[in-house]
Amino acid sequence: MKLEFLSIDKLHRSRTNMRHSKKPQDVSDILPSIREKGILIPIVVRPEPDEAGHDGFGVVAGDRRYTAALIVATEVRDAGGEPELVPCAIREEGEDVDALELSILENCKRRDPDEVTQWESFTRLVKEGRSIDEIATTFAMPELAVKRTLALGNLLPRVRALYRAGEIDATTVRHLTLATKSQQKAWLALVDDKNAFAPNGHQLKNWLFGGQSIPTKYALFDVAEAKIATADFLFDDSSYFSDTEAFWAAQNAAIEQRREAYIEAGWSDVVIVPPSAYFQQYEMEKTPKRKGGRVYIDVRASGEVCFHEGYVTAKEARRAERIARGEDVGGIKVPRPEITSTMRTYLDLHRHAAVRAELAALPQVALRMMVAHAIGGTHLWRIDPDPRRAQNDSVAESADGSTAEAVFDGYRRAAQTALGYPEDEGRLVGRHGRVLGVPQLFDQLMNLPDGQVMEIVAVVMGETLASGSSAVEFAGRTIGTDMAKWWEADDAFFELIRDREVLTAMVGEVAGDLVAKANAGEKSKTLKGIIRTYLEGADSRAKVEHWVPRWMRFAPGAYTERGQRLTRQEALDAIDGAGAHDPDPEDDAEVEEVELGAGEDDRLAA
Repeated sequence: MKLEFLSIDKLHRSRTNMRHSKKPQDVSDILPSIREKGILIPIVVRPEPDEAGHDGFGVVAGDRRYTAALIVATEVRDAGGEPELVPCAIREEGEDVDALELSILENCKRRDPDEVTQWESFTRLVKEGRSIDEIATTFAMPELAVKRTLALGNLLPRVRALYRAGEIDATTVRHLTLATKSQQKAWLALVDDKNAFAPNGHQLKNWLFGGQSIPTKYALFDVAEAKIATADFLFDDSSYFSDTEAFWAAQNAAIEQRREAYIEAGWSDVVIVPPSAYFQQYEMEKTPKRKGGRVYIDVRASGEVCFHEGYVTAKEARRAERIARGEDVGGIKVPRPEITSTMRTYLDLHRHAAVRAELAALPQVALRMMVAHAIGGTHLWRIDPDPRRAQNDSVAESADGSTAEAVFDGYRRAAQTALGYPEDEGRLVGRHGRVLGVPQLFDQLMNLPDGQVMEIVAVVMGETLASGSSAVEFAGRTIGTDMAKWWEADDAFFELIRDREVLTAMVGEVAGDLVAKANAGEKSKTLKGIIRTYLEGADSRAKVEHWVPRWMRFAPGAYTERGQRLTRQEALDAIDGAGAHDPDPEDDAEVEEVELGAGEDDRLAA
């Protein structure tokens, strides 16, 4: 066998190699090292033609190094360079069985270094001047893995020997990386003392820190600023205070600062629960600050501190309830009330009957009382304003910015001013608008003239009118609402139309049938542009005023045959209470067809 440097192009995988027919191996672990150092251990080859019959050398042993060298050679050539020659040990030509035997020995008899030897080897590399980053690059390892290996390699030789011999486990040896050299020696002395106990596993961590292992994450203070010694445990990315006494001094000072801050914030009391006690939450009841709730600071032996805001004892909570009922004042029972609960019910029912009997004869007063209930609400009255929600932002902006919305908001502000509400209160009806209670509202309304009360009634009705309901349809027809007065086409309207047949019909409405027929085959975007041109009076077109799509009119109409149709009379009859509607007999002669959108027929039938 002779050593020689050969071009990578002259090498190929030998048919005798045990990996000959296998797919290329994963070489990610050795690739960084070969990129940086090249191949250090020669590849075993023998003279052998390749599959095309060209002279060359077949790789008998060292297939992974050869595979990595091929990858590096490709990278070098792509960068415009020339690959380095590969060190090879050339065997003389012989029988295939000899080469196969060598390949098996290379792959099966190789023994990886034991774990402790790897620790010690990495430590030697550092002593020789290698940085952690360089080691990580060479061996394709994360820097944290290198740091862990070095921490294990820096343990005392006796500790490493005990681990190599299997006399201590992996958890114990990892926790020993937290120990100083003197602590390791003290622990070894316990191991040697047959009458002593040497802590192991997780018990070792508490022993190293004087009985307590306190993570730095529990500190309420700035650890760096406190300058208390800490030890990093590389195997769970945590760190611990080496000096527990210094930790508790700083932690208690921080707890006291928190206690003072709570007192300044208006809490009635702040109770510190020491590590020797425990916060029994099941014996406490949640109580807000305004009702005397305290803050309990639960300090635990682990160093963790939990803050429980707004609690009193269950006993205190029961006593507060008795005081609220007038049963207990200062620990002294008050005299029994002269009216029993049954008598209170008797009085309430008779007073109620008398008031409502007289109220029925005073409709002006009853109206004011009803409006006060509608706005303020009681346990028997719950009226909510229509939320006016829209999933589409452009639809919401269009509706909120409309002329009709601005006009209604003016009426609402006038009503709020009449009732003594603060400015910019928002809605009049509902829990967000309940600035005044029913008695105060009733008192205010009694001082207002009938005309102003009726204006407030109209605002209340407007806020509580359900959007999309049959009531809107019925009211709009009854009062003859003209949508042209309140609405004009905007971007949001055009964005929502995607039907070319509908758009063509709309073109006919604003531009005439000839224009509609001429553009019937155009795209939706073009049809929308034509409608906009006529509505805006652009391009020398006569401006079309007061155009309202059929859908928006009272009553609504249709543009296609695809919609479900109802006659005007059928639509009116479907509305709640429409049985009392007495249409003009002349309407029978001109029944108007109405197209409803998806689901509208269900609302009318409700």
